[in-house]
Amino acid sequence: MTRKRILLFLAVLLSLAIVAAGFGNDDDNEAEAPAAALLALDQECEAWGGLEAPDGFRVNMVTDIGKVDDGTFNQFAYEGMVGAAECFGIEDTSVIETASEADYDANLSTSASENPDVLITVGFLLGTDTMAAAEENPNINYIGIDQWQPEYPANYVGVLFNEHEGGFIAGALAASLSESGVVGVVAGREDVPPVVKFVNGYEAGAKYINPDIQVLSVYNESFTDPAKGASDAQQFIGDGADVIFGAGGPTGSGGIKAATEAGAWGIGVDQDEYYTTFNGGDAPGSEFLASSAIKRVDLSVFRNIATTIQGSFAGGPFVLTAENLGITYAPFHDAAVSAEAAANVEMVRAGLANGTIDTGVCGIDGLFIGEGSLCD
Repeated sequence: MTRKRILLFLAVLLSLAIVAAGFGNDDDNEAEAPAAALLALDQECEAWGGLEAPDGFRVNMVTDIGKVDDGTFNQFAYEGMVGAAECFGIEDTSVIETASEADYDANLSTSASENPDVLITVGFLLGTDTMAAAEENPNINYIGIDQWQPEYPANYVGVLFNEHEGGFIAGALAASLSESGVVGVVAGREDVPPVVKFVNGYEAGAKYINPDIQVLSVYNESFTDPAKGASDAQQFIGDGADVIFGAGGPTGSGGIKAATEAGAWGIGVDQDEYYTTFNGGDAPGSEFLASSAIKRVDLSVFRNIATTIQGSFAGGPFVLTAENLGITYAPFHDAAVSAEAAANVEMVRAGLANGTIDTGVCGIDGLFIGEGSLCD
C-alpha cells in the first residue's frame, strides 16, 4: 500500500471517528475528546494489508538520554517499534538506552555492529551522529526522530513534527480552562527546535482563544529533572497560573504532576501521559490532567519500518502534522473538561488540519514568523 493510500485510509478513519464521538455529556456539561484524537496501532497495522517481515529482519533503537519507560518520546518511539514487530512478525530487536550525550557515537556504532535492517535514533541531539552513521552504513535504514538535515542520504529519514501545532492545541485548551487568565509551560532545552515550537505554539494558541491571557514559560537544561520541573510549576502557580503545560520530557512531566497534585490543570506532551506519568488514572492528580499534546512518534517509527519491509523506504524528511493525524490531542479521561473548552480545542485542531488556522510560528526553528525566524 502506498503512503498516499495509507493517508487516505487514515483520513477516512478520522472522519468516521469524529462523527461517532460527538461531544456529549449534556447532564453535567462535561465532554469527551473525540475518538479521532488517536489512531490505534492495530488500526495502522490493518492498513498495511498483512505485510510480513522476511526471516532475520532486525530493528534496533538508540534512545536519547533516558529510558524506554520515560513516559514521553523515548517511550513512544519504543512503542512504535514494538507495535511494528508485533504487526509484521519481527523477532529480532534491541535497544540501547543512552545515559549521556558523550555516548551517542559509541551507542550508534554498537547498535550498527548488529547489522540491523532499521536503526531508530531518538531525538534532535542525535542528529549529527546519526547523519555520520547513515553515511558509514548505507545498508542500514536510519529513522531519526526530531532530526532535520539540509540533505539526507537515501537510507536516512528525518522524522519531523509540527510541534507548533501541538503547542497551539495545548494553548487553546489551557486558555479555555483558565479562570485566572494566567497559564504556564515548563519546557526542556531552548537549543532544541521542537521544544521552542511547543512553547511558542502554546503561547499563540492561548492568545488565539484569549488575546489578554498571560503565558509564563521557562526553559531547562535537562529533560530528565522532574524535581526542577515541579519547582518551576510551583513558582508559576504562585504567580497565578492555573494551567501548566509540560513540554520537556520527564522535566515537564514533573511540572504537570506538581500542578495537578496542587489542584491546577495539567497538559502532557508527546504521548498520552494519563497512561504513563499518571499510571492510567491511579496517580494523584489524574483528574486534573486535562489532555496531552500528542506527536505520533510511534506512527512515524511504525510506518518507516513498514516501508523498509515493503521496499519503498525513501530518505528525506518525513513530516507529521495535524492534517495527517501526526499531531493531535489525547482524550480528557477523568478531567471535568467543559463542553465549551472541548469545542474550542477540537475547533482549533480541525482548523489546523484543514489550513484555516495558522499558528504564526515557524515550523523550522520555532520562532514567531516575522521575528527573525528561518521562515521569514
